[in-house]
Amino acid sequence: MEGKKCDWCLGNSLYEDYHDNEWGKPLHDDQKLFEFLVLESFQAGLSWLTILKKRENFRVAFDDFEIDKVSEYSAEKINHLCQDAGIVRNQKKIDAAIQNAKSVQALQKEYGSFDMFIWKYVDFKPIQSEFLTLDEVPSQTELSQKISRDLKQKGFLFLGPTTVYAFMQAIGMTNDHLIHCPVRSLTK
Repeated sequence: MEGKKCDWCLGNSLYEDYHDNEWGKPLHDDQKLFEFLVLESFQAGLSWLTILKKRENFRVAFDDFEIDKVSEYSAEKINHLCQDAGIVRNQKKIDAAIQNAKSVQALQKEYGSFDMFIWKYVDFKPIQSEFLTLDEVPSQTELSQKISRDLKQKGFLFLGPTTVYAFMQAIGMTNDHLIHCPVRSLTK
C-alpha cells in the first residue's frame, strides 16, 4: 500500500495530473482561488472529471477568471455563456459566478484579499488529515458548514458545505491525500 496514489485519480491521466500537481497544494492567489470557487460551484451535481475536461473552455469563457471582469458581465455576456457548449450551460450557476466575483471583491476590500479571508479559517496552515481509505474522507465537515454559512451571509451563491469542502481540498486548506499517497508530503 505504501506509495500508492489516492484511489480516486487512478486510471485517468487528466485526473492523475490534477492530483499530482494541483489538488491539495496550498493556494494563495486570489484569481486562482476564484477559479476553483467557480469550478467547484459548477461541479455540483456533476463529476469533477467533467469539469476538468471543460476547464480550458471555462478559462476562455470566463476571461481567465479575472474577478473584476467576471463581476461586470452584461446580460449579453450571460446569454453568450448560456449558449457556450464548451462549459456547463446552467444560468443559475453562471449568475452565481458573477455574484461570487462581486462577493470576492467585497472581501478583498474588507480583508485585503480573498486569500486572507478564506485561509483564516485554518489559521493559515493546512489541516493534516490522516485518512487511510477514500471511505473515511467526509463529503463535508463542521468547518465547511460554517464557511458555507459565512459565505452565504457575505452574498455568495451555490456554495453549500459539500462544495465548500471540495474547494478546501482543492486549494490545500485540508490535506486529504490518503496517508500512503506519495503526493501527500508535497502538499504540506
